[in-house]
Amino acid sequence: MINCFVEMVACGVKKMAISPPVSPKDYELVGGASDKIVEGFGIKSYLEKSLLITDLQPAEFTAGKWAILYYEKDDVLNSYLALKKRKQELEQSDQYDEKARKEISREFGRLLSYPDEKIEEKISRDSPTAPFMLIE
Repeated sequence: MINCFVEMVACGVKKMAISPPVSPKDYELVGGASDKIVEGFGIKSYLEKSLLITDLQPAEFTAGKWAILYYEKDDVLNSYLALKKRKQELEQSDQYDEKARKEISREFGRLLSYPDEKIEEKISRDSPTAPFMLIE
């Protein structure tokens, strides 16, 4: 699965992809292989220990888990980190309302190169759905 996500980023199909969330213990098993795949395709990765939670996925999907972000261009990672910071600032200032939540979700979906109609479909549901299969 990691190879597929990395290849999609390397071929320009996705700006950013996310590995399935794994426990820190399981990361020890897959981290090295992920690094080799990333190196082989000539892209970059970032170990995210607290993935941005939006209306695209349920919070429990990543609770206590780590995910690897795959990207080619630094501006993509910087955009993700800025989006995460913006969400934190909105929450801290008590301005993270439904409108802000949906916009953060849309921007995250665009970073993942989801089509607009799929983003809208996901954020319009009563409860968010996981974008990947849950690994336990």
